[in-house]
Formats: sequence, C-alpha cells, structure tokens
Amino acid sequence: MSIAEQIYEVAKPLPEPLALEALHFIEFLSSKATDRAGITDLTRAQEIVMKHVWDNQDDEVWNDVKTL
Repeated sequence: MSIAEQIYEVAKPLPEPLALEALHFIEFLSSKATDRAGITDLTRAQEIVMKHVWDNQDDEVWNDVKTL
C-alpha cells in the first residue's frame, strides 16, 4: 500500500473538521516543498550570474569558507 493510500485510509473515518485540518496540513507541506525548490532555483541562478565576481584572484581568500 502506498503512502498516499495509507493517508487516505487513516483520513477516511475522521470527522469532517479533522479531515479538513489534515488536508490543510498536507497542502502546507506541499507548498513548503515547492518553496524550497524555488529557493534552490534562485540560488543556482545567482551562482551563474555571480561567477565572474566570485572567481577572481582577489576573492581567493573566500574559497575555503563552508557554505550552507
């Protein structure tokens, strides 16, 4: 049984208000994942644009700094 099917089976007997709350929580988790993907895309775009600024002799001192 898939995770989605398990969620459905657990949610089926819930009263309507609790089922709605569960739905809202799942939607929240989904939007949170989408937001993270967007942030990753922005980070990649910044890296491309800033490559000429970061990759130069004056900037070598920062090469060993750990990134997030």
